[in-house]
Amino acid sequence: MTVTVRVPAKVNVQLAVGGARADGFHDLANVFLAVGLYDTVTATPAHSLRVTCSGPDAGQVPLDVTNLAARAAIALAERHGLSPDVHLHIGKDIPVAGGMAGGSADGAAALLACDRLWGTGSSRSELLDICAELGSDVPFSLVGGAALGTGRGEKLSVLEVGGAFHWVFAVADGGLSTPAVYGEFDRLTAGADVPAPVASPVLLEALRTGDAAALAGALVNDLQPAALSLRPSLAATLAVGAEAGALAGLVSGSGPTTAFLAKDAEAAESVAAALVASGTCRTARVAQSPAAGATVVDVLSRD
Repeated sequence: MTVTVRVPAKVNVQLAVGGARADGFHDLANVFLAVGLYDTVTATPAHSLRVTCSGPDAGQVPLDVTNLAARAAIALAERHGLSPDVHLHIGKDIPVAGGMAGGSADGAAALLACDRLWGTGSSRSELLDICAELGSDVPFSLVGGAALGTGRGEKLSVLEVGGAFHWVFAVADGGLSTPAVYGEFDRLTAGADVPAPVASPVLLEALRTGDAAALAGALVNDLQPAALSLRPSLAATLAVGAEAGALAGLVSGSGPTTAFLAKDAEAAESVAAALVASGTCRTARVAQSPAAGATVVDVLSRD
């Protein structure tokens, strides 16, 4: 049998960050929204664990056990007393190291694919437990839609979304290390009284009603100053998007991808064209949200 799972990227429409905890993590109020840019992970029986990758920037994807897809297969196999003998092929379309949870998405997709391939019959709760062990963003990649993540982002509460939102994602050259961005956040806020993170009621209401203008006014990312400190050139990209008519723009997660909310699909295409023409980003991608979480899209039986 071969199992293929499709999994979406995410944008953080709110990323409120508290001070560093004793364990080095930060408490978050992280409002996730899944968007229609997808990776696929195909799981096939093999003699040992192997990871391959194709697609844009595939050369930047680690193919060893540091890859979250490989770690997901190992974690599921250990829980069920199995050997993780599987070939995982990642079809990469989510920007790599771009703050859109591409690696986390691959982990969630591999977990679901291996569960189906091996017939382990894991409950949704068990899969989410493994996701949380793998990383803060992995549970949302499994769930999709919209959710509020608390703790370090792994404790999810599903949110209602009342309509479609149109986005443009400006993909920068190179990546940004998430630990480095959090480290810069800690440096910039050293000595300051960092408030406990709380989800914005205005933002949650904008999601619930599908009000793009209200959502634009409530977008916030506490990591944006740190990302701009490490990559000042992102300010020019944000300026171009604003001048091109985006309702709002922000750094996506830890960056360096920047996300722009547009009033409709036509406006999104116009913003994307302006961003590409400006030369301030490598490419610009248009996508709609919300999107479904990790989903089995193909199962092939081989005689």
